[in-house]
Amino acid sequence: MTGAPPDQEITQAFSPGEERFEALRKRSGFFIAPVLFAIVSFIPMPELSPEAHTLAAIMAAVICLWVTEALPLAVTGLLGPTFAVLLGVAPAPKAFGPFADPVMFLFLGAFVLARAISAHNLDKRFAYKVLSLRWVGESPGRILFAYGAVCCFISMWISNTATVAMMFPIGIAIIRTLRRAEGTPISAAYASAMMLICAFGASIGGLATPVGTPTNLIGLGFIERQLGRHVAFIEWMSFGIPIVIVLFFLLFGYLYLLCPAGVKQLKDVRRLLIEEHAQLGAISKGERNTMAAFGITILLWLTPGILTLTLGDQHWVTAAFSRHVPESVAAMVGACLLFIIPVDWKRHEFTLDLRSALQIDWGVMALYGGGIALGQLVFETKLAQAVGTSLAGLIPSSAHAAIPMFSAVAAFTSEFTSNVASANMVVPVVILVGGSIGLPAALAATMASSLGFMLPISTPTNAIVYSSGYVRLADMVKYGLLLDIIGIIVIFLASLVIIPAQ
Repeated sequence: MTGAPPDQEITQAFSPGEERFEALRKRSGFFIAPVLFAIVSFIPMPELSPEAHTLAAIMAAVICLWVTEALPLAVTGLLGPTFAVLLGVAPAPKAFGPFADPVMFLFLGAFVLARAISAHNLDKRFAYKVLSLRWVGESPGRILFAYGAVCCFISMWISNTATVAMMFPIGIAIIRTLRRAEGTPISAAYASAMMLICAFGASIGGLATPVGTPTNLIGLGFIERQLGRHVAFIEWMSFGIPIVIVLFFLLFGYLYLLCPAGVKQLKDVRRLLIEEHAQLGAISKGERNTMAAFGITILLWLTPGILTLTLGDQHWVTAAFSRHVPESVAAMVGACLLFIIPVDWKRHEFTLDLRSALQIDWGVMALYGGGIALGQLVFETKLAQAVGTSLAGLIPSSAHAAIPMFSAVAAFTSEFTSNVASANMVVPVVILVGGSIGLPAALAATMASSLGFMLPISTPTNAIVYSSGYVRLADMVKYGLLLDIIGIIVIFLASLVIIPAQ
């Protein structure tokens, strides 16, 4: 299915006008960033120390490069701490220390596990199995719901982009089958809804777990370092999953109502999916090994929460397990098992080889490390205190007004730059100006950083489905804006009800 050649309905990802805008945006960063650096450097700031003043200039240039994407985001992430050392803001051990943060190893372990799931086609097997279930049948509504739900669920455990890259060709094959079916083919609106629920559902699903999307881990890193508050895996899920469920049902509801299929029954879809599932063959030993390693990792992630609920957070067993098996170690245990559990002992073949493992997204880790490094220096040089003082008058004192504002800023920023860059820029500011509502505000801003739904440039997931040619730009803007607004409202209500207050 994934190797099928594109048909005439598939168009380029961007129109010529959009490509020109993208090229201009990226080129502008090479000129604007150094100008901003020079302006901030020469503006008198007597309230700042020399180190904080220099760091402010570096931050201005880095944020410009992140927004314009003049350089790869990961390269910009590395440039920040590099220039901090070169210009005397901090010594190298302090500037590059965050690259050894435990969350980096949580990234690494989760990425390796996701790579094994993809390499052994576990994600495809799950997708085909669910979509071909008898209850799904050939109903347009149930197929739309099941397709989006699979995208949402898979994205809880692997990256949003990887999820959409895997589910996108499945959706394309379903649409092609339906558009070429005898009788009345499906409407163009329904084809658009299939693509949008793939991208939007994956972005929503990433909110359910700390490892669902890098923005979650970035926000948690800032919260732990700057607020001294550890948010456990199961604690995140306790508020992440309800938010995901509400958002997904609302997404499905308005796409189903606004994008009717035009037919009551979609012929041949279930047969197609059953055939694709059958082509995967019997479950291989590699798949079983991957499921075992992944299952052990999830169990280790959830155990501290289970022990807290059963024994209490002061019990010595709970404290010992949390100290010796934090989330980062649990992820590394699962990743290492993939290299230990054999597929064929005689041939010295294991569940995952190093070459496959090295295909993970190292760029996100570089971006994360650079963002955390700059965020830490912002606080240590007292730059954060100065910024917080200057912004204090602009921030509403009421959490009912402040949290939606923080969420809206994070969502709006993510429309024009990557979600990861948005979290790196917005969450530290929210923490330093949030005051007594620092934790719920930071968590809300972290989640809102994943809400960029309006434009193809907002996220790779949007760009992938836009490339199908089934999604008009006007539709992505319209339905994406609606989901942005819904997301901000749902996250705000969750911050009042289920997101921890301290």
